[in-house]
Amino acid sequence: MSINEHPPQVDSLPDISSAGYNLHVPVLLDATLRLVNPQKNESYLDLTAGYGGHASEFLNSTENYADSVLVDRDENAIKTLGDFEKKGVRLIHADFVNATKQLIEEGREFDIILVDLGVSSPQLDKSERGFSFTNSGPLDMRMDSRQEKSAADIVNRMPAKELERIIIRYGEEKPGFAKRIVKAIVAVRPIKTTSELSNVILSVHRGKWQKSHPATRTFQAIRIAVNDELKQVKDILPLLPKLLKPGGRVAIISFHSLEDRLVKNYLKDQQVSGYESELQIINKKAISGTEDVHNPRARSAKLRVAVKK
Repeated sequence: MSINEHPPQVDSLPDISSAGYNLHVPVLLDATLRLVNPQKNESYLDLTAGYGGHASEFLNSTENYADSVLVDRDENAIKTLGDFEKKGVRLIHADFVNATKQLIEEGREFDIILVDLGVSSPQLDKSERGFSFTNSGPLDMRMDSRQEKSAADIVNRMPAKELERIIIRYGEEKPGFAKRIVKAIVAVRPIKTTSELSNVILSVHRGKWQKSHPATRTFQAIRIAVNDELKQVKDILPLLPKLLKPGGRVAIISFHSLEDRLVKNYLKDQQVSGYESELQIINKKAISGTEDVHNPRARSAKLRVAVKK
């Protein structure tokens, strides 16, 4: 089997709201629950389960553990989801595209699917994961530690022109600033830590900054490239209807414009494809993370929900 799977165990039933699940505040939880409206006995698939924030609330509503599946590519997240496994939930350690393909092959269908495309707080806050420019750590940024390519490979080995291209494309950085960033990076390679990379970018930045750290866009670009995030989103969208029961709902939470554009355009295409369309949008306008007063990190999030016809 190409992906790691945890068979369910039902010998003990610990509380899934234990402290381990407080590591990550689920984004737009109230809005997601309101729009999806989970019902008792409905099956639930969380393709980016993370540390179980959304899953805990949805499964408390459905109480259908045996027919539900939690997926994550992060080994640390999978380990944290053990209480769900003991409740009877199936865990799959894989990226969501491979997990989805396997579930389709098995003929599985679900009432509810959730895809939260964000990086979890524990990933950001643990310096050893290498996602943060505020906490020094190794240049890693891999969501799945089993993969070979890391941020260090991109920063230190990628040709300057290609590195500039991904910072512009994935970080949506201004071309002139991207060029200066790459020139500064190449001049001091090899770079070993996130703080070293952040300081290089700060050295290029001229003047004061207020809203966001100058390294934000570059770090986003490198993370997207390391984890092939946009291709993952492109690949998963046309697969989602195959996993939904008629009347089933899918909720997708994106965190930057590149992701959201893919989701928005896919759902828009569904509305104009006539009899071939499979999904109907529930909320015409995306719910913004600025409405989530419980989680300031969610301000860039957008929630879109659709139902299978």
